[in-house]
Amino acid sequence: MLFALLSGFFAAMLAPLVCRVAARWSGWLLALVPVVLLGCFARSIGRVAAGESVTESYLWLPQLGVELSFRLDGLSLLFVLLIAGIGALVLIYSGAYLEGRAELGRFFLYLLAFMAAMLGLVLADNGIVLFVFWELTSLTSYFLIGFDHNRMAARQAALQALLVTGFGGLALLAAFLLMGHVAGSFNISDLLLKAESIRSHKLYLPILVLVLLGAFTKSAQTPFHFWLPNAMEAPAPVSAYLHSATMVKAGVYLLARFYPILGRTFLWESVLVPVGGLTMLVGAYLALVHTDMKRILAYTTVSALGLMVAMLGIDVSLSTQAVMVFLLAHALYKGALFLVAGVVDHETGIRDVERVSGLFRVMPIITLAAVLASLSSAGVPPHLGFVGKELIYQTAFADPVRKLLLTALFAANISYVAVALMVGFRPFFGRLRELPTAPHPSPPGLWLGPLTLAGLGLVVGLQPDLVESWLVAPATAVVERQPVEVELALWHGFHPSLLLSLFALLLGIGLFCARGAFRRHLPRFLQPEKWGPARCYDLLLQAMLNLARVLTRSWQSGRLQFYVLTIVITTVALVGASLLDQRLTLGLDRWSDARLYEIILAALILAATVSVVTAKSLINAVVSLGVVGYGVALMFLLFSAPDLAMTQFAIESLSVVLLALVLFRLPEMERYSKPRERLRDALPALVLGGIMTVLVLAVTATPRVARLTPYFAEHTLFEAKGRNVVNVILVDFRGFDTLGEITVLAVAAVGVYSLLKLYLPKPGAKEKD
Repeated sequence: MLFALLSGFFAAMLAPLVCRVAARWSGWLLALVPVVLLGCFARSIGRVAAGESVTESYLWLPQLGVELSFRLDGLSLLFVLLIAGIGALVLIYSGAYLEGRAELGRFFLYLLAFMAAMLGLVLADNGIVLFVFWELTSLTSYFLIGFDHNRMAARQAALQALLVTGFGGLALLAAFLLMGHVAGSFNISDLLLKAESIRSHKLYLPILVLVLLGAFTKSAQTPFHFWLPNAMEAPAPVSAYLHSATMVKAGVYLLARFYPILGRTFLWESVLVPVGGLTMLVGAYLALVHTDMKRILAYTTVSALGLMVAMLGIDVSLSTQAVMVFLLAHALYKGALFLVAGVVDHETGIRDVERVSGLFRVMPIITLAAVLASLSSAGVPPHLGFVGKELIYQTAFADPVRKLLLTALFAANISYVAVALMVGFRPFFGRLRELPTAPHPSPPGLWLGPLTLAGLGLVVGLQPDLVESWLVAPATAVVERQPVEVELALWHGFHPSLLLSLFALLLGIGLFCARGAFRRHLPRFLQPEKWGPARCYDLLLQAMLNLARVLTRSWQSGRLQFYVLTIVITTVALVGASLLDQRLTLGLDRWSDARLYEIILAALILAATVSVVTAKSLINAVVSLGVVGYGVALMFLLFSAPDLAMTQFAIESLSVVLLALVLFRLPEMERYSKPRERLRDALPALVLGGIMTVLVLAVTATPRVARLTPYFAEHTLFEAKGRNVVNVILVDFRGFDTLGEITVLAVAAVGVYSLLKLYLPKPGAKEKD
C-alpha cells in the first residue's frame, strides 16, 4: 500500500515531463497509473470479502507513538476502487478537455498528487497519518480549484475551500490527539478495541464535536455547504473528481470509519440526523433556483451528502447498507453528469440550462451518457440509483420515529427528479438554438468517461449481485463491526417505498414543467448569498483582514525600539508569571566567597554598561562597549578559560576598531526620545535584567550531575585528536555551527568594507551638482 501511494506521488512529479514529451497522449499515458493501482487493489477483493484485512505498518515517530500504518478492509476498498477507477477516466477526460493548455502538466501534477493523498486518507490506520493525508487533499484541491489563477473568482473559491476545510482539519487533529490521550494509541484499529471506554470518557463530547467539525466542513454540511458550489470555478474534471466522487465524500468516510468508535449514542444521533436532514433540504432547494449546470449539480451533491450523513446517524443496520449503495451510485451518476456539463461548456461556451437545447443532433453519445446518468439520479429503475434510494426509503420506514426525516427524503427526491430533467434532458432535446460556439461531436477522450460511469450505473442496477457481496457487504460489515447479509434487488415486491418513488417521479416532472413559476414566486430566496452562511464567511474574512491591517499599523511601526520593547514586555510577563509559583533557591550565601578583584571587575562592567546607555557621543559609547567586552574577557581569564579570553580580546579589539572607523564618518548622536519614553524603556529592561539574574542564580545554586563534561573529556582526544576540549567542540562537534558563524562574520565584513568605501561628504561641505 505504501508503494501504491508513493507511485502516485512519483507519477505526479513526472506528469509535466510526460506532457512535454507526449502532450496529445499525456492523459491516456498517465491514466495507466490509476489503472494499474485499480488492478492491484482489485486482487484483494476476494480476501476482503471473506472478512480479512490487509495491513502494513512502518516506524515513523516511535517517540510520539505514531506509526505509518495502513489497512485495506471493506470500507477502504470501496473508496479505493472509486478513487482509482474514476481517477483514470478523469485523467483521460482532462487530456482532451485541456488540450493545448500550457499548464496541462501542472494540472496533472496536482490531480495525481490529490489522487495519492486521497488513497492515503482512506487507507490510513493511524489518526495522525490520516490527518496528514486529510490536509494534503485540502492543499491539492486548493491548487486544483484555483487552477485558472488569472481569474479572481477562481482564486477566491480556492481560498474559501482551503480555509473552511483547513479549519475542519485542525479540529480533526485535536480530536485525534484527545482520542490518543484517552486510548493510549493513535491507531484506529486500537481505538476500535477501546470504543466503550472512549464513549464513556468525560472527553467524549469534545472528541465528538471536533470529529463532526472535520467531517461537516469536508462534506459541505450546513452551515459549511457554501464552499462546494463556489468551488465550481474549477475546471470540469476537478468538479467531477473532487466534488462529487472523492474529496467531499471524505467526511462521509470519516463518519463511517468512526461510527463503531463514537456512534450509537444519543448525542451522535441527535446531531447527525438533523444536520444531515437540513443539508439535504437546503441543497435540494438551492439546486432548483439556479440555472448553471455545474452549480445545480453542486447543490444536489450537497443534498446527497446530507442524505448520507443523516443515514449514518440512524442506528439501524439497513441504513449502513443504504449509505454504501447510494455512495456508489452517486459517485457513478454524479461523476458522469459533471463530465457531461464540462463537455457542454467546452463545446458550446455556455452552461445555462435554459439557454441550451437540441444538442442531441450533434452530440448523441454525450446525450446517451447524460440520459442514463440523470435517470439514475432521479431514481428510475433499473439503475443503481433506484436501488440505493429504495434502500433509503426502507430505512426510514424501518424507524417509525423518524417520519419527519421520511418527509424530507420524499421532498428531496422530488427535487432530484426535477434537476435530472434540467441537466440530463433539457440541454439535449428540443430545438437546436444559436450558441456562442457551434457545437460539434466530442472526441473519445471526452465521451469515454461519462459514458462509462453512466453505463456502469445501469449495468450494476440490472445485476446488483455484482457488488452486493464483493463491495457493499464487506464495507457494511466494517461499519457494523459484524458480518452482514446484503440482498440487493430491483424488485422487492409492493412496498410503500415503491409508491413514494412513483409519487416523487410524478411530482418531480410537474416541478420541472413549472420551474419558471417556482422561481418567480420565490424571489427573495433566489440570492441566498445575501443572507446565508456564505455572507457570514465574507464578513468574517473581511473582519479578519481589517484586524490584520490595524495590528500591522499599530505593531509594525518600523521602529526597532518598539519591537524590542514588545519582546521584553512579553518575556517579562510570561517568565515572571511562571516564577510566581516557584520556590527558588538563589544561593545568596555563596556571595561571601567573592574576592575583591572579582567585585571590582563586576562593578567596572556595570559602570561601563551604564556609560553605554547614557553616552552622548558615539565614540564614548563605543569605548564603553569595549570596556564591557574586555571586562568579560578578563572574567574568562580569571576563571581558567584563556582560549575564550583570547577570542573575546580579539573580537572586542576588532569590533572597537571597526566601529570607530565607521562611526567616525557618521553625524553626531542625537536623542530622539523624550525623558518619559526613556523611563518607560528603562523599567522593563531593569525588570528583565532582574529576572535573568534570578534565573542564573537559581540554576547555578541547584546541584546538577554533569553529563556532557565526562562525555567530551572521554571522546575529545580519541575521536577528535585534540586536548583542548573547547576548541574541539567548536571545530569538530559543532563544525557546521562554527562554519555558519564564520559565514556571518564574512558577510558582516563585506558590509563594513562597503560602508568604508562609501563616500560621505564631510560636515559643512557642499555636495557637487
